[in-house]
Amino acid sequence: MSEQPLAESAKSLGVLKRFNFFLYGTIAILTSFFPLYFQEIGLSKIEIGMIMAGGPFISIFANPFWGYWSDRLQNVRKILIFLLVGNLLTTIVVFQLRHYAIIFAVMLIFFFFNSPTFSQSNSLILNAIENTKHKFGAFRVWGSLGWAIIAVLAGPVLSWMGLLNLWILYGIMMLISLLFTIGLPRGHVTTKPKAERQSYWKVMFSSKIFFVFVVLGVLISVPNSINQTFVSLYISNLGGSKELIGWSVFLSAIFEIPVFLLFDRYLKKSTKMMIGCLVVISVLFTIRWLLMSVVGGPMHIIFIQILHCITFGGYYYVGTALSAHLIPGEYRATGQAIYALTWGGISGIVAGLVGGWMFDQLGPRFMYEISAIVSLAGVFGFLIMWLKVRKQAELPKQSELPM
Repeated sequence: MSEQPLAESAKSLGVLKRFNFFLYGTIAILTSFFPLYFQEIGLSKIEIGMIMAGGPFISIFANPFWGYWSDRLQNVRKILIFLLVGNLLTTIVVFQLRHYAIIFAVMLIFFFFNSPTFSQSNSLILNAIENTKHKFGAFRVWGSLGWAIIAVLAGPVLSWMGLLNLWILYGIMMLISLLFTIGLPRGHVTTKPKAERQSYWKVMFSSKIFFVFVVLGVLISVPNSINQTFVSLYISNLGGSKELIGWSVFLSAIFEIPVFLLFDRYLKKSTKMMIGCLVVISVLFTIRWLLMSVVGGPMHIIFIQILHCITFGGYYYVGTALSAHLIPGEYRATGQAIYALTWGGISGIVAGLVGGWMFDQLGPRFMYEISAIVSLAGVFGFLIMWLKVRKQAELPKQSELPM
């Protein structure tokens, strides 16, 4: 913990909440309307899928890279500022382009700065509240609130401005996010003396539970990434408006707030308990994709999106807590970066490439049926993992990391 005065610490934690509100809200604008923007300038669904798959591909390198430097510098705030500035500059460029190959190339640079932002903001929260009475969910709910409110407001604003001016709205919101980096906590933790610290790779791969968790997470995150990339196009194809897309995002995020607060209060920091939660959440993911495969109109999708709060919201919270439980504090940023690869790495590449092809060639209904089958495989994987962990006595966190 920093030795700053308590008043200053309380002030910086307040800034951290507001920063999460605007950061998540700003990214929500792109996540919700980027596919529609690319469709507006004439790109096909397969080309859109290729672009969106570039992000997860780059994140395989970007997340560990920025996570390493966060751990080495012990200054997550500085890394976040670098990421947001790079994000803003590349966004301004990409919105001026119309040639697919050049758009694709510049988007790869954009994703290098954009993909690690959430994992680094999580690390900043976890580091800032360590050894305090504060809970992770009390800070992360501000991200959900920003995601919901700013996305629903962006719909009518973009209907008035036009999708081609999406970059103006996004640029303004990103500048506001950057302003809130002033006053953020530094985000460092008390580390072991250099002689006592274990090697980077040894720590990352010495926990079998963490490794299996990351691998199984791909089965759950592929369908979720497919939905995140193409749900706005699905709503549009069924006759839904931009305002309706905004409400879809709002309903999917606003109810994350009670979910995070409930997990704050009732989730036990036990490996067995957290993996058991992942089994239940994975079952709900399967049901969600089955429902998406039989919708009759855009309004049906809006209501199904409410399940996002307990599926993605639950998996996100439990996964973040499990990663922090298994990985030592001095390697937390890297651990969170590796966990982020579950949602933005290989799974996202598959989602962009295969999802785009399925949407274009097979149709969205068949795409969601396949998503349900993939999620069901994840259910069985986590169930087997939970049965094995249940048979073992709960070990102290450090005992999972051979010295």
